[in-house]
Amino acid sequence: MLKKMLKNSTFILVISLLLSTTHSFATETTDENNNVTNNELRLLLQQAIKDSDSFEDRFDAEVWLVDMSNRLKNKIKKPEKRLKLLRQIHREASRANLHPELVLAVIDVESNFDRFAISKAGAQGLMQVMPFWLKEIGKPRDSLFNVRTNLRMGCTILKYYLKKEKGDLTRALARYNGSLGRYKYPNKVFKLLNKRWYKQ
Repeated sequence: MLKKMLKNSTFILVISLLLSTTHSFATETTDENNNVTNNELRLLLQQAIKDSDSFEDRFDAEVWLVDMSNRLKNKIKKPEKRLKLLRQIHREASRANLHPELVLAVIDVESNFDRFAISKAGAQGLMQVMPFWLKEIGKPRDSLFNVRTNLRMGCTILKYYLKKEKGDLTRALARYNGSLGRYKYPNKVFKLLNKRWYKQ
């Protein structure tokens, strides 16, 4: 089926056009020492905003985008929107040295791919980033409903927590969700990762 889709010239044209263009809850407001401001994470976020492609091989890009686009079809109807978002997710995940499939699973749990989602605690966007981080990095006028901004900050925060937890993804995900020490949130992410967003 994937081969048939790759032969579909219209679909490949859309992917090629997208490839040619450039371009949780993260609610933990206190760390273990009740320190609201984490200087190291703030610096990482500032650097991430400045940085910015992620596919090394064009064929690999097309295969991944087609595959993931099919999986995302029930969440986002328009193929152009799906492909654009997937390309952004792949870029930002790769920049942060995270698996794009993991980021897809996090977004699925956090916002169900609703870029305008707002949690009860005030977390915003696809990866449900808390607005106070914009002030912390000196970008108070930026919008977390901007897909690129949200993905960049969310991926940077998740990578930071993964490093902080010495590669323990369960603890990093729980920290991202503000539920360190509990397993409900990480298990949701792992379930979706294995069921829907696994890499072929």
